[in-house]
Amino acid sequence: MADTSLTIFMYPWFAMGHLTPYLHTANKLAARGHKVFLVVPPKMLSNLEKFNVHPDLIKLIPLPLPHVEGLPSQVESSAEIPIHVQPFLRHAMDLTEPTIESLLQETKPHFIFFDLMYWVPFLARRLGVKAIHFSVVSPASMGFLLSEGPSIESLMSGPPGFPSSIKLYKHVARELQFFDGEKEVGSGLTIKQQLITSLCESDAIGFKTCRETEGSYTEYIENYFKKPVLLTGPVIPKQPSSSLEEKWTKWLEKFRPKSVIYCAFGSEAILPMNQFQELLKGFELTGHPFFAALKPPSEAEAVEEALPVGFKERTQERGLVLGCWVQQQLILKHPSVGCFVTHCGYGSVWEGLMSECQLVLLPHVADQYVHARLLSADLKVGVEIEKGDDDGLFTKEGVHEAIRAVMEVDSEIGKVVKRNHDKWRDFLSSERLEDSYMDGFVQNMRSLLDN
Repeated sequence: MADTSLTIFMYPWFAMGHLTPYLHTANKLAARGHKVFLVVPPKMLSNLEKFNVHPDLIKLIPLPLPHVEGLPSQVESSAEIPIHVQPFLRHAMDLTEPTIESLLQETKPHFIFFDLMYWVPFLARRLGVKAIHFSVVSPASMGFLLSEGPSIESLMSGPPGFPSSIKLYKHVARELQFFDGEKEVGSGLTIKQQLITSLCESDAIGFKTCRETEGSYTEYIENYFKKPVLLTGPVIPKQPSSSLEEKWTKWLEKFRPKSVIYCAFGSEAILPMNQFQELLKGFELTGHPFFAALKPPSEAEAVEEALPVGFKERTQERGLVLGCWVQQQLILKHPSVGCFVTHCGYGSVWEGLMSECQLVLLPHVADQYVHARLLSADLKVGVEIEKGDDDGLFTKEGVHEAIRAVMEVDSEIGKVVKRNHDKWRDFLSSERLEDSYMDGFVQNMRSLLDN
């Protein structure tokens, strides 16, 4: 009987927010008998291996990066460096092209998935491999990155014909200008030019979403680039088989159901000291117990030394502020947790939607703001913490107000977002939805091989 399985090679940007969704997608593909080779930073290998559900079909390939001037030695991922150093990391990854070519010749895949390395489609075409730009941001965010024009105002509402009433803050529009600002080391292209090139030259574009939640944005991308857009569905990882650490279970069990605020901002978001403290003061103002897993602010080595004066003493019976990784899916599932304050990274967006927690949105960078507006304005499942239009700053009162709006029993806003959230969670968790999307995704990949 002929082997109908596919072989997929994956080369994502070296950041946990990119590597993790690629591995989750690899797990879904391997569950259908397909073989996957996923390139990863050597230092992250052991951590990522824990999430490899099909080690017989998924091979993680550690790829050391070449040294480039300006990139500290031993750095392998974006989490280890500030944003102004990341161009050197991109340059180092560009220099891996000969190694990637050798790996492709060795593994002989049908497809290569990538999300930033603009040269991948050209290499793939030479080797007879189909290239899929597999995005870790939403179609709506991708659409905003296509915005053009010299004025800030032109960048606040998306490109012409963009199917949305989403409007961004001025300070976020300035971030979008950054994507088309400085030319990168080595390539001589801006980040935006690299992104557009990778999208234009790919054989198809993939997103980890479904048409029911982002259909109009998906169609916009499809029409803009005149090529197939393939959707995997939400690709929610299965609940971990492990239990929540006993010390956190014991702490959470002290509080009544749905009363605890949980806050986490992913592996890279770092607040400045004043905003870090405003956030914690906002939690304190609510009177609710809270569990926050945050990176230390840029001016501190550890979260302990960044706490507001007297904060620990005032909140020690009802507040935890940690600087370590925690089991987010298990915490969101705990009966005592009732509110999720999220940075709106795309993975956290889906985990939040699948939870029973009320959603409070506090985005930090450009794509996260679009995700936040998608949740608050389009799907109406959460409330965004208000920020200054020009400076992007929030206050403790703003934090308190957003949490109060979703947590108070008699809040009309809270009732609306809960009702909508319940509706979408029921839909997204419906039997066969994800399987149907993933089966369709594979079928569409097969169609690409026939062209």
